[in-house]
Amino acid sequence: MKTMVAAMMLFLVLSWQMESVVPDAADCIDGCTTGCVQRDSRLQARCERKCSIKCGPGNKPNPIISSS
Repeated sequence: MKTMVAAMMLFLVLSWQMESVVPDAADCIDGCTTGCVQRDSRLQARCERKCSIKCGPGNKPNPIISSS
């Protein structure tokens, strides 16, 4: 029982020290275009245009469009 409590405390201390990754605009456009794999180049371009609209001007996430 003491070993389990000690392991949990160690886990909590280590996880408290970790830094989290902050998503940015590159993650939005990269994540969206990753799903745009098409054989037809016209459909590929259309999907990429939709991603640029979804991720906002200047590749900034647009919360109004991406939440719908």
